[in-house]
Amino acid sequence: MDGTGRLTAVDEPTPSPVDYRFLLANERTFLAWSRTGLALQIAGLGVLQFLTEGHDAVRILLGMALVVVGSFTGVAGFRRYRSNERAIRAGVDLPTARATGVLTGLVVVLPLLAAVLLALG
Repeated sequence: MDGTGRLTAVDEPTPSPVDYRFLLANERTFLAWSRTGLALQIAGLGVLQFLTEGHDAVRILLGMALVVVGSFTGVAGFRRYRSNERAIRAGVDLPTARATGVLTGLVVVLPLLAAVLLALG
């Protein structure tokens, strides 16, 4: 500080440069979330179009559920990417991922439910 109580150039904190490796790794993770979401959506559309055995209600329910889970995955991946990007640039700890538990549960439960319904139908 100078004699007036103002900060001088020496006292000002200098921001540390962002390590681009972390930004690029975050982007690759986002692309993996996007590919996973797209794969789930395509699987749902395939079920809606090509699953001809069993009840129509099972086909529609399973197909729409896969499309919705795929859309959720895409949105969750983007939100995670954005929050991680902000944290990396600010130099703070990354936030906890909340969507992974929901996504895991859905990816485990939906196929099991579909298999049971198709086996009974």
